[in-house]
Amino acid sequence: MKSTGPGIESHSQGWLFCILLPLLWMLAGCGEHSSGAGDAVQLAGDTMGTTWHVTYVAPPSAPPADTLQAGLEAELESVNDSMSTYREDAEISAFNRLPVGQWLTVSAPFMTVLRAALEIGEQSDGAYDVTVAPLVNLWGFGPGRGAAKVPAAETIAALREQVGQGNLDIDAEGSRVRKTREVSLDFSSIAKGYAVDRLAEYLLVQPVSDFLVEVGGEMRLAGASPRGDRWRIAIEQPSAGGRAPAVGLSLSDVAVATSGDYRNFFELDGKRFSHSIDPRTGYPVAHDLVSVTVLAETAMRADAWATALVVLGADEAMRVASELGLAVYFIRRQGEGFAASHTDAFSPWLGEGATEQAPGGPQR
Repeated sequence: MKSTGPGIESHSQGWLFCILLPLLWMLAGCGEHSSGAGDAVQLAGDTMGTTWHVTYVAPPSAPPADTLQAGLEAELESVNDSMSTYREDAEISAFNRLPVGQWLTVSAPFMTVLRAALEIGEQSDGAYDVTVAPLVNLWGFGPGRGAAKVPAAETIAALREQVGQGNLDIDAEGSRVRKTREVSLDFSSIAKGYAVDRLAEYLLVQPVSDFLVEVGGEMRLAGASPRGDRWRIAIEQPSAGGRAPAVGLSLSDVAVATSGDYRNFFELDGKRFSHSIDPRTGYPVAHDLVSVTVLAETAMRADAWATALVVLGADEAMRVASELGLAVYFIRRQGEGFAASHTDAFSPWLGEGATEQAPGGPQR
């Protein structure tokens, strides 16, 4: 694997956003070419504190694999150069250093991601917020992962003053952004999805039209698999231990992202504290929703909405997703096992080629 260098780090430390991936390679059947549409080519590397993978069916007109590898890595570098808080010269770092009230002219990709984040934040009633990083760090789920402890209520209240997308102004026409009070941006909950979209769009202009792109578990699938049918993936059964599929899907021309709380948490005095922080309260979520899978036109939106819906909890998430026509699959704790549900917009994806198991079994 080739490395693309330091970049955007996931708060989940490579756990939750890989929920789909381990089962993907089992189901994709990329080595079976006897009845497929063509030979499968697989490319991979490291980025954003995680890994990326691309599997595609190479048409006769496709560039050599090493040319595509270099092009894909260049796309990822471009995203990191704009959106990685680990790079001092990145656009996002420049914004975070700005004094209150000073405008910063940003690139079109940066503005695209920021506007999507603000829109989803508004539609989720504040459950999604790209200024929440100070609270994530306070609870020990940020870079470096501090000791597992419950912060003082006064400290949480003080840091909440540094959180809120309403403290951002954007000038879309001038491609400028500023802060109206001291806040900082962190795109780790949306940038991997955006990176998936960048890789997908790069492939489409090569032209490569049959592919699966994955960055840290967020995916976008197009055309046909090497077998000549749709791409097969699985949503993982929630468990802190082994891995098993809860539902298998056959997908094409769609993006998918999953988020949950069952791998990244700590326990203290018998109480479980999730990595999913509600920016409206400053505290980890405490409900029975353990996994959310979102299908969308872009991985950027699927990525952000998966985060937002986990924060909202099962009932409110179902209401919001249904009202907005989002295709979402939910898994929640029920007794000693799990129960699954989905929005109406998800139903068509449970049609031909889908396999579903009744969620159950021990939780941990």
